[in-house]
Amino acid sequence: MFKLICATLIVQIKNSWARPMFRFTLLASPFLNTILIYEMFQHSHTVNAAAFIILGSGLMGLWSSICFSSVGDITRERNMGVLPFLFSSPTNFNVLILAKVIGNTLLAMLSLLVAIATADLLFDLTLSIPHPVLLTLMLLIMVISFIAISVPISYAMLLSRKTGLYMNLLDIPVTLLCGFVFPLSTLPQWMRPLSAVLIPTWTTQLVQQTLQVKIDWSVIKVASIWTIVLLALYTTLTTLLWRIIATQVRQTGSLEVQE
Repeated sequence: MFKLICATLIVQIKNSWARPMFRFTLLASPFLNTILIYEMFQHSHTVNAAAFIILGSGLMGLWSSICFSSVGDITRERNMGVLPFLFSSPTNFNVLILAKVIGNTLLAMLSLLVAIATADLLFDLTLSIPHPVLLTLMLLIMVISFIAISVPISYAMLLSRKTGLYMNLLDIPVTLLCGFVFPLSTLPQWMRPLSAVLIPTWTTQLVQQTLQVKIDWSVIKVASIWTIVLLALYTTLTTLLWRIIATQVRQTGSLEVQE
């Protein structure tokens, strides 16, 4: 299974990179977002603004890349007539979806490097990393969190033809709700429960804390608990969606859905 995941992952990375829209989202988007967010924060006097500028623009590019790749793959494969063959192949369909999402997420991490390079070259702005080992661990957890949220979304897209609409609908709202660019304290109170059920909200806090000289371990503790709970919840949701899809396919004999 490991060889299968690696092979699918590599093919997915190559296919995603071949698409101009994905390259724009991966390279141009974090470049432009870094410039935009820098201008927004230039006179804000926000503490540790560099972390919000660099990390925020990188995460925006990361999430956009995932939206237009992991989610968009369902539409492309359905339109090309490939989806039924993937579903009925001897290889477990869940493993294929997981490998595709992992490949897209790893490639999308390039957005963070683009943001770091843009901030350094244009604004002489560097990201201070006082805890490199802890930051590496939290980035790994963040990758897992993006994979965890991408898989159930991909499955949900199997149940609808309006994936293009949902891709655009998910992009900006999730960016705002998860606090990629702005502190969550700027959100209205009624929106904060929506932020709480999105796992990137908590992994973003974990990464942001590791960029502080003095870490607030109470924040780390709370964010870690929420991350574990939401990972379990998303896994359950993925299982539920898979059962719905499998039942639908057995009843209709097709992956086609109504408008």
